[in-house]
Order: sequence, then structure tokens, then C-alpha cells
Amino acid sequence: MSKVILKNIKKVYDKNVVAVHDFNLEIEDKEFVVLVGPSGCGKSTTLRMVAGLEDISSGELYIGDRLVNDVAPKDRDIAMVFQNYALYPHMTVYENMAFALKLRKEPKESIHQKVTEAAQILGITEYLQRKPKALSGGQRQRVAIGRAIVRNPKVFLMDEPLSNLDAKLRNQMRAELIKLRARIDTTFVYVTHDQVEAMTLGDRIVIMKDGFIQQIGTPQQVFGEPANQFVAGFIGTPQMNFFPAELKTDESGRYTAEAYGLRLAIPDHRQAQLKALGLAPGGCTMGVRPEHIRIVSADTPDSFRAQVDVAEMMGSEFYLHMSLEGRDMVARAQTGGAGETGESAGTAGQRGFEAGAEIHFTFPMAQAHLFDAESGDSLYR
Repeated sequence: MSKVILKNIKKVYDKNVVAVHDFNLEIEDKEFVVLVGPSGCGKSTTLRMVAGLEDISSGELYIGDRLVNDVAPKDRDIAMVFQNYALYPHMTVYENMAFALKLRKEPKESIHQKVTEAAQILGITEYLQRKPKALSGGQRQRVAIGRAIVRNPKVFLMDEPLSNLDAKLRNQMRAELIKLRARIDTTFVYVTHDQVEAMTLGDRIVIMKDGFIQQIGTPQQVFGEPANQFVAGFIGTPQMNFFPAELKTDESGRYTAEAYGLRLAIPDHRQAQLKALGLAPGGCTMGVRPEHIRIVSADTPDSFRAQVDVAEMMGSEFYLHMSLEGRDMVARAQTGGAGETGESAGTAGQRGFEAGAEIHFTFPMAQAHLFDAESGDSLYR
């Protein structure tokens, strides 16, 4: 079993600086979990506590069925892949991958078999006799991963392993990691600040901010049902649009949302969620993802009016940056075709909207989100 359990984990540095607060997570055997968040949120510190590279101030850490708080890193049966590869420059690729096995005093035949098998999996067999300086960044990262694979650890720990690569190579290596995971079938804990990596790699995602867990869920859950405004804004590219609104009730007791003078009907399944919480009318924040905005004609009822600031053609996609009564918003759509309630933003762009042009838009309320104006928590949870 390669289960990893973190119970009430806390990390406090000198002068009572708390880097990680009451971290609770149960990672199942063979699960791929991604810790994601902005710089300084505590994700790498958490990973280093699992690795044994940072002391745990309080709480309990289990790998398998064993409490490992005071177990040395080399005895935890984990392997870590670092952001900067950490390869020995004077050794060949083969020697780098075999080094940990030699320290264990494994037989030469066993070492050779494990290194060559790992090299075949990663497609680096032809580089085994080269030094790291003769390799590209992507090849070096494969070597670092291969060095971890040969140890056959219970848990793989990866700390932003792709951040030093250019965009094209990062996409390729991300696909390689997905294939690698299917082949070696073990537990992964992966740290990144890139929400695209988190969404494409993780079975579950742990979103962190200021040392606190904000939400744990599958990629679909954190994207479709964000726990709060921070998660909603962090997951998704471009980020979700936010603007002030007010939650109201009509004569029949149904909730509505009012924004910029428009009263918008809230769908039935959301009504049930709001009524279950017994929410009182009041100020809130509305969130709408750029891909859900639809450009419509000026005479469309209940449409918002905005001004175009910048129109960006992104190849197969189109970003329309606009101002809604002084608030920045972005619409995202394919470059062509019709939307659900009108033209897509892409069609609008082909009509030649330029800076200063006035447009009208709507969005389906079934795909809009409401957040508490003060706490930022979702009103739908």
C-alpha cells in the first residue's frame, strides 16, 4: 500500500511564521494528487515535509501504515524529482540513474536491468553514455525522472518539474508524465503553480492559498463548482469575470440576481441550493467564465452593454477584452460559429469590432456563480 495521510499538519518557522496551517489530506494508493496555488501558498513546503526535507511542527504523517514524522528521508521509500533536475554533472546518464541503486549495494545485473528498462520507458536509451551538459532541458528532466523510477518507490514526489522548460516542451513532457503514470502505476504527489498542469495531470487537485487548503476535488469539481471566489479565479484561463450583484427574492419567494440594473432569473437547481441554506437577500459577487459570454444584438432583452478595449485573435480562439461600467471583462470563444443565445465572441471579432466599439452580451445563468461579498465563499455550497 502506498497510501499517504497528512493529519493536522502544521509548519511554523522562526518568529512564529506559519507556512502551512492544519493541512488534512488522504491520498489513496496509486492516486495522482496535485498541490497547486500561487507562490508562497505552502505547497512546496508541504511536499518537502512529506519527503522529510522539512521538519513537521505538529500533526502526523503516514506513508503506508507507518508514522514517518521522525523517519529519515532515505528510509521513507519515496523518490523526489526537483525543479532543477539535481543531476551530477560529472556522471553519465547511466551513472546518474544507477547511483542510488549502487548505494544500496544492489547487484550489477539488477542495476543494469532497472536502468535500461527505465531508459526505454522514457525514451532516453541513446543518451545513457552522455553527460547532463550534452542534453536538452527535456532530456535532463527525463533523466531525473528515470533516476526516481529505478528506485521503485512507494511514492513519487515532484516539485514543479516542468517549470524550467519552454511552453512547447512543457506540453510534451506533460503528455509524457500522463503516459508514464499509466505505466508505473504508483502514488504521485505533484506540486505546481500552473493550473493547466493541475487540471490535466491530477486525479484530484488541492488548491492552496496562504498555507490553507481552499478546496480539494477532481478537476471537474473545482472548475464547475468552485468553493470560493479565489478558487473560481485561480482555475480557468482567462480567469473568471467578477462583478457586483445583489441577491433578491420575488413575490413567489424565488431568488433572483440583480446586476447593473438587470434582474436575472436563477435556475431551479440553484434555487434549491440557495433555499437549503436559507440565504437572506443582500449583496454578493457574480462570476461568469469568459467562454460562457455570448455577443448579442443591441435589441436583445436583458443584455449587458460594454465597450471593447482590445480584441485579441488567438488562432483558434478569440479573446475580447471589454469594460462594463469601468470593470474589466473578457469573453472567450472559438473563431466562428454561433453561440447558444446569439453570436459567439469569435463571430463578433470577424465583424471587425475595434477599440471603443459598443457591444451587448448575455450569459446563461445556469453557468454563472454567486459568491458571498465578504467571505468570498460560494453561495451554492
